[in-house]
Amino acid sequence: MADLSPFSALPDDARLWIHATAEPLSEGTQKVLLDHLSTFIGGWASHGHAVDGAATVLHDRFLVVAAVSTGEDDISGCGIDDLAHAIDQAASRVDIEWVPSLHVLYRAGDGSVVSASRRAFQTQAEEGTVPAEPPVFDPSLTTLGALRDGQLEKPAHISWHAQLLGTPART
Repeated sequence: MADLSPFSALPDDARLWIHATAEPLSEGTQKVLLDHLSTFIGGWASHGHAVDGAATVLHDRFLVVAAVSTGEDDISGCGIDDLAHAIDQAASRVDIEWVPSLHVLYRAGDGSVVSASRRAFQTQAEEGTVPAEPPVFDPSLTTLGALRDGQLEKPAHISWHAQLLGTPART
């Protein structure tokens, strides 16, 4: 199970942002990234209200930020833009490349996290070079509760990825 302790003070309905890296991040790179974001989050505000948040790296490949406004409103678009800018700034310090949003992220037979375009993933599945039921990752989660419920990584046959494997999704 992934360590979600940085989010222990946040509610399940906290907003969630997940960014997948093109390569695994070293401990040193993770520290630089998270230190920069910690500084940003410490002063983050939206509509004049502080934002409570935290960040972590999961599986050495996923930067995860969860946050909730201390005011009555959700985090504003400007507040979200500020976060995106802070993430980009932190990533540029350590030369991180992000996985394109339309790529599939899955766990290979050796346990590593791999990314491939949807077409490449489908071709690899047809050729048998992708495990028959690979665990896949869903970086489109929007709430911390979904992450806590284990929805980041799940078997392909119960996700939309099943269609790329040539099988209907099962629940």
